[in-house]
Amino acid sequence: MIKHLQDTFTLNNGVEMPGFGLGVYKVEDGSVAEEAVRTALENGYRSIDTASFYDNEKGVGEGIKNSGIPRDDVFLTSKVWNDEQGYTSTKQAFQRSIDKLGTDYLDLYLIHWPVKDTFVETWKAMEELYREGKVRAIGVSNFHVQHLEKLFANAEIIPAVNQVEFHPHLTQEGLRAFCHQHNIQLEAWSPLKRGQLLEEDIIQTIAKKYGKSAAQVILRWDIQHDVITIPKSITKERIIANADIFDFSLTDEEMNQIDAMNQNDRSGSNPDSFD
Repeated sequence: MIKHLQDTFTLNNGVEMPGFGLGVYKVEDGSVAEEAVRTALENGYRSIDTASFYDNEKGVGEGIKNSGIPRDDVFLTSKVWNDEQGYTSTKQAFQRSIDKLGTDYLDLYLIHWPVKDTFVETWKAMEELYREGKVRAIGVSNFHVQHLEKLFANAEIIPAVNQVEFHPHLTQEGLRAFCHQHNIQLEAWSPLKRGQLLEEDIIQTIAKKYGKSAAQVILRWDIQHDVITIPKSITKERIIANADIFDFSLTDEEMNQIDAMNQNDRSGSNPDSFD
């Protein structure tokens, strides 16, 4: 379990990835994205997660550049979108992403969703980008066990990361166990279920005990499950508050209470039926 904001998990290829970062889904490109990223980096964050679909890679790149933090000290993730998948188009999408980001490499590149007819070919392109040294690690997002098993049957490299929806209403126990078995690091998107968990009685009670916010309790729960988490915010106060989770610990009983909130309920699409 990480103990500080800049602590890392060691991925299955030996690359160190920060256990906590900033997500920028639905963050407007330009000055809004630039300021959010710069603020996060100036306040100790070292991991930024974007995607071509978010349409804010240019602002993210500006934020990194303007933060004064050396590029090599920032762990930068992007993702190939559904209509960009396939061998050749993935290579082209990667180039577009790094051009917008103003960098010549990514620390992590993910398949955004398991587009069933193309994700195997997409993975072959990503393996090639990895071998060429253009990406330090490659992984997937929104992959169920069956998607991973199909990938394993056709892959030479096991994904380093699987980024999925994960929060107290969707604890993904089977998938977490499978990823742990195969040394794939789980990463949480929508860790706060888009704010839907903040009024839950159990969360509120625990938050009051520690003098923390509901969001901080949930993010702490992620960290204690050894799940990398990337909450999104564009306000300085919340960016700082989200990372202020390393001065308290949840008890085993509290972890179990939050685990028991699971409803297998998603705020986003199901990877088996997404459009």
